[in-house]
Amino acid sequence: MRGMPESPKLFSFEFITLCLILIAAFANVSVFYSFYHYLGAIGIPVAWRGFLVGLEPLASLILRLFVIPWMSTRNAVIILPVALVLISAVSCAYLWALTIPAIVVLRIIHGGAFVLLTSAVIALIVRFIPQEKSGRGFSIVSISMMIPYAVIPTLAEALLPYVAGDAVVYAGVSVFSLLSIFPAVAVKRRAKRIAAGMDEASAHLPRLDELRENFRRRSVVLLLGAALLIYLAHAAVFYFVKDLCLQNAVGEMGPFFTISMVMMIAVRVFGGTIFDKPDKLLIFQTGLVLLIVCLFLLARIDTHCTLYLQAGLYGICMGIILPLLNVLLFSASAPPLRGMNTNLTLFTLDAAYFIMPYVGGLIITFGAGFDVIFFLSAGFIIFSLLLAMLLARRQKQR
Repeated sequence: MRGMPESPKLFSFEFITLCLILIAAFANVSVFYSFYHYLGAIGIPVAWRGFLVGLEPLASLILRLFVIPWMSTRNAVIILPVALVLISAVSCAYLWALTIPAIVVLRIIHGGAFVLLTSAVIALIVRFIPQEKSGRGFSIVSISMMIPYAVIPTLAEALLPYVAGDAVVYAGVSVFSLLSIFPAVAVKRRAKRIAAGMDEASAHLPRLDELRENFRRRSVVLLLGAALLIYLAHAAVFYFVKDLCLQNAVGEMGPFFTISMVMMIAVRVFGGTIFDKPDKLLIFQTGLVLLIVCLFLLARIDTHCTLYLQAGLYGICMGIILPLLNVLLFSASAPPLRGMNTNLTLFTLDAAYFIMPYVGGLIITFGAGFDVIFFLSAGFIIFSLLLAMLLARRQKQR
């Protein structure tokens, strides 16, 4: 059977719909920015709160290992609407989960539902991104993942005075995933026809020999290593910038994340064509160099003005780095394994968001300041830059 021809059209119905579903998926995660505080409000002991916050990304980390090799295009078509129903039910269940055992079970199920949903979307969306427009395509995919982090916390804070508590807001976010079920069914019908017309190499589960060959590709391994290091730095900023501001006598961090997310989205909207330039790797390396400078400067902030300037620079850096990381990995991967490798970047994200709170906590426990965490993060990015330089050297030798 003939493989699916890649269409030059990027903004297809399927691509737009899957991006909207990604927004709904990440809305169900970004709304839990207040979960630590909420656990205190319902009487959960301090010793349990950090564990319960980290349990969802830990569950995602472990489950994604099993889901990624299994998530073929054909399986993703079936899983997508089921995962949307499941994550909607989980979001609503927080209204009744008020004990530690109940929350443990719920966080594990939540992690599983998120993994199934995002893995299914990624496995499908890579089929609707033309090779020649992969830069713009992954730029838009990245924007879809970031929009909830810029919008949902602010929206939730505006709603909280008018509702009974945080759990009501968690349940309310399920509206987005419930509304996504209907377009997901339409995508399912179209994707089924496409999967039926694809050759076996593109639609089947990866074979063991294909997986071995995938991880023998140095470019794939180097880029996944860089992804983990980048996301470790990203997690450090997400978890510790507020405490850094307090340590450095800056005060409250204010709209740090709003500024950084707006700049990140602006780079991806207005700089989309840059990501399709031939010298993608050079632009990626430039973004890493700027991020190293940004993290060093961020560790030394002393005023709100410098904080907000660094928020803008941080957003620009991540707006360049993250979509190009996906584009480079997309290009380095064999076509049947592009969905799996893109899902592996989400695995590195899960790993980073689980590892970094504990690493940062250990650093603080031994008496170091929060600035040390940011210097360590700059070190992570230096190592990722070295990996990118090794990749560049390998490409020149070909």
